[in-house]
Amino acid sequence: MQGFKTFILMLVMTLLLLFIGGAIGGKTGMTIALVLAGVMNFVSYWFSDKIVLSMYGAQEIPENNKVYWITKKLADNAGLPMPKVYMINQSQPNAFATGRNPHHAAVAVTRGLVELMDDNELAGVIGHELGHVSHRDILIQSVAATLAGAIAYMANMAKWAAIFGGGRRDEDDNHGGIFGLLAISIFAPLAAMLVQMAISRSREYKADNFGGKICGHPRYLANALRKLESYATRIPMDAAPATENMFIVSPLAGSKMANLFSTHPSTADRIRRLEEME
Repeated sequence: MQGFKTFILMLVMTLLLLFIGGAIGGKTGMTIALVLAGVMNFVSYWFSDKIVLSMYGAQEIPENNKVYWITKKLADNAGLPMPKVYMINQSQPNAFATGRNPHHAAVAVTRGLVELMDDNELAGVIGHELGHVSHRDILIQSVAATLAGAIAYMANMAKWAAIFGGGRRDEDDNHGGIFGLLAISIFAPLAAMLVQMAISRSREYKADNFGGKICGHPRYLANALRKLESYATRIPMDAAPATENMFIVSPLAGSKMANLFSTHPSTADRIRRLEEME
């Protein structure tokens, strides 16, 4: 089932890329977009984790760090292979997991998370991320982030094509027109975000349930989510919108527009469900 969902995700994102390419350059643009889509799908599967970790300047955590040992204990409890553990030098408390499968997984935490959470809350957050690893969500999240970034880039090209009078040039095509290109530049990224939202929201509940169980008490994760929600609105994070779906809470929570199109369910609802588990 996960493999099928990954295929559907890649297909939808690929069609969006082809549509934008066709609007910008007709058949030639569509051909270029098809090549780009093929490259991005290949890269997304094999290298999306490395790309995302590199984007945030993540540094691997040594074995003598407490985050490493908390992760190892929880992974052992869950019967999962030990993932690589990374630190991101950002003040906002947050975390994400990435990789193509449990044997090639990584968990990344921010410096702010380690500084602002106690060990129990830290265990709740890491347990949540291991839930994504266990449910094999990490490939889908990484693919969605990488391809959404590509779609945003192509949409930006459509905007500039509209400004400079671009559009489809082939004689057997209808001209895209300035307004068509502008519409694509606005709505294509939103369509990609809707795909991310549809995939991410239900998976967050499942990961919460998993993390609440393996960390010892669901209230550990519930308490962590309260802090995460509070700090995310006060401490900005230099985060790419395309990767928002990967984090435990939206790193863009301080933005009203980001809240409107958030890939995450309501934090209050997530806390309520965890308290009911407790």
